[in-house]
Amino acid sequence: MRSDEIKEGISKAPHRALLYSTGITKSSIKRPFIGIASSFSDLVPGHVGLRDLERQIEKGIHTGGGQSFIFGIPAVCDGISMGHSGMKYSLPSRDLIADCIETVAQAHQLDGLVLLTNCDKITPGAIMAALRLNIPSIVVTGGPMDDGYCEGHHLTFIKGSFEAIGKLQSGEINEEQLHKMEENCCPSIGSCQGLYTANTLAVLTETMGLSLEGCASAPATSAKKKRIAFESGVKIVELVQKQILPNQIITKESLQNAIIMDLALGGSTNSILHLLAIANTANINITLNDFDKLSYKIPQIIKLDPSSNLTMHDFEKAGGVSGAIKTLYGKTPYFNNTTNIEGKKISDIASNSYVDNSVIHPFDKPLTTNPGLAILYGNISEKGSVVKISGVDKEALVFKGKAICFNCEEDAVNAITNNTVKEGHVVVIRYEGPQGGPGMREMLSPTSLIVGKGLGAKVALITDGRFSGGTRGLCIGHICPEASNDGIIAYIQDGDDIEIDIPNRTLNLIVNDSILAKRRQNKPAKPDKKINGYLKKYAQTVKTAACGAVTTD
Repeated sequence: MRSDEIKEGISKAPHRALLYSTGITKSSIKRPFIGIASSFSDLVPGHVGLRDLERQIEKGIHTGGGQSFIFGIPAVCDGISMGHSGMKYSLPSRDLIADCIETVAQAHQLDGLVLLTNCDKITPGAIMAALRLNIPSIVVTGGPMDDGYCEGHHLTFIKGSFEAIGKLQSGEINEEQLHKMEENCCPSIGSCQGLYTANTLAVLTETMGLSLEGCASAPATSAKKKRIAFESGVKIVELVQKQILPNQIITKESLQNAIIMDLALGGSTNSILHLLAIANTANINITLNDFDKLSYKIPQIIKLDPSSNLTMHDFEKAGGVSGAIKTLYGKTPYFNNTTNIEGKKISDIASNSYVDNSVIHPFDKPLTTNPGLAILYGNISEKGSVVKISGVDKEALVFKGKAICFNCEEDAVNAITNNTVKEGHVVVIRYEGPQGGPGMREMLSPTSLIVGKGLGAKVALITDGRFSGGTRGLCIGHICPEASNDGIIAYIQDGDDIEIDIPNRTLNLIVNDSILAKRRQNKPAKPDKKINGYLKKYAQTVKTAACGAVTTD
């Protein structure tokens, strides 16, 4: 065992002395040392309940014959950090989390890990750490919160808060109604109710095989979630004994399954960044082209909030990830028969699972032949950009409008709030990319205001930043090259024509090449962003969105 490095032999007497000081016994010190990397936090709704799951995992590890050690990792709530400078830290926290887990596991020579996560950057960061370390690992995601209700209306976090602000400003509701909605749209602990980034990553983690079956959609408040946590603790000891490693589970085939699941369910656009980062960490050749090619072959079999009124609780009742696997496997040759950490093959899961086809539609009778996500190319996004098709109204799939440009999110929000943004505009938000932001902020505030004002199909938004999984409307993100890397988006001017053609996967600026060449000669000055500390380090090392915005080695 790896942990023998800190506990075997005469020379390790000091190490054992310190271990004994933690309260473990002579018999326990001989067991496999299992780290529980926990992102518990009283500050983040998706993580408040993780303390109970820590206890369940501990019980499982000790039942299985291991010795557990809990250590903490950072957790950022994207909802609370949204719309201000705090969002600059959200995406960078993913790589920081991977660094933290790697550091603790290597420094103490842990034999295995249970990665207790729940929200947007924590789950992919934990997977990246597991792949770097390549020691037996299991991910336990904390589960979605309960649905909200207010005076007879079904609510979710996005519709009861961000979009409600737009409704208030358009006169659809009053301030008293807004406050009632905000108080009741998040009624319990857990990740936000829809297929936003947190739940998308939980689904993809289970699809790839790093979580136990049923983990992704089991509600945060359920006994089922506690049982899965306990069983994960038992299972990790077995994985250590058998040396089942993350790089045996995360393969090109299982990553392709995750891409297909993402396209079929219409998950968060952020998932593309994270799957690319996971592939990069595992040295697996996955690029935006893989998403692009598969996007023509995979229809959408379900729509969840924010694209419909269905939530993760409805997905759970309809069969969850296993039900979706049953719907996909064997219907497309691209969905591979991989094996998960339980030793279950995809074919076994498909044959033994329940699915409600009134919620998760059959593969040959999908909701739409369009996939949930698509990659757009063109002169604005030569290296790619991402759109969540499932959140776009049919009449807006092809759109031509006039650019209205902003060099930061705050200026765009002010313009939308003050009704400067009108029907037919293409809102351009730039210098918000991985390097230029830095940190590639999510744009949930402007997109929700646009939808809340009833302009979701009448105004487009393009950015080198990114979007929340809760975003809907004609919103295109991850534009690469970003403005700070001399991308065309830096040279767009107010009034320029922009054409968006989602069926043909194009995003183009309709400006003569000679005019663009002149604009390049008179290069606009970059916004003066005074950054220091972690963000400065991040900006100096981060790669492009097309590479998953990973930091360099």
